[in-house]
Amino acid sequence: MKVLIGKILLLILVLVITTAASANPNSEVVWNVITDKKLIAITFDDGPNPIYTPQILDLLKAHQAKATFFVLGKRVQMYPALAIREVNEGHEIANHTFDHHYLKNVPPEKLIEEIRQTQDIIFDVTEQMPHVFRPPGGFYNDALLQLTGEDKLTVVMWSWYQDTKDWKRPGVDKIVSTVLSNVHNGDIILFHDLQGDCSQTVEALRQILPELGRQGYQFVTVTDLIARTKK
Repeated sequence: MKVLIGKILLLILVLVITTAASANPNSEVVWNVITDKKLIAITFDDGPNPIYTPQILDLLKAHQAKATFFVLGKRVQMYPALAIREVNEGHEIANHTFDHHYLKNVPPEKLIEEIRQTQDIIFDVTEQMPHVFRPPGGFYNDALLQLTGEDKLTVVMWSWYQDTKDWKRPGVDKIVSTVLSNVHNGDIILFHDLQGDCSQTVEALRQILPELGRQGYQFVTVTDLIARTKK
């Protein structure tokens, strides 16, 4: 009975969040989307990483999966070939500021400067202009949303139950369990290809991608997922 009640409460929370997700992405923050199709968006923050991003890209290619990479401007400058590869292989490249400053530590005006700087860097390197932004640490306020809205950037977070916390290196089994135990249509899953050791993320993806594929899920970019939002 307790298990059943827990599942019901989880379903209610999922419905509340998905209902709040934006069908007009330029005006609201998107956490996940409502869709009757088995679509999922896999996202990676803080890259590129010269060792692990190529391994992630190889796995995505092997499973015909598309992803969204929320890159840092400074790391695109350091590893431009990886940003170009992400774009060339059909993935979405998105903005995660230049230097990963949290909004709680800097004013919105400072952050929007970094966002615009990163927009220019990404365009110079890849000839692609991102339309999606994720604030570092998930911190945002009305002032930042107004500024990003003026720049026509969609602010995208992640499904609250799909934060793998892989940056903490919790173990491959824990990462896999987080993703597979509560997967839903329209999920936005949070991974990282940050500076440092991302080997657990790579190993977890070796299990997650084929298993979700067997369950019939298709991996799409965030922008594609939003475009297919059930009205």
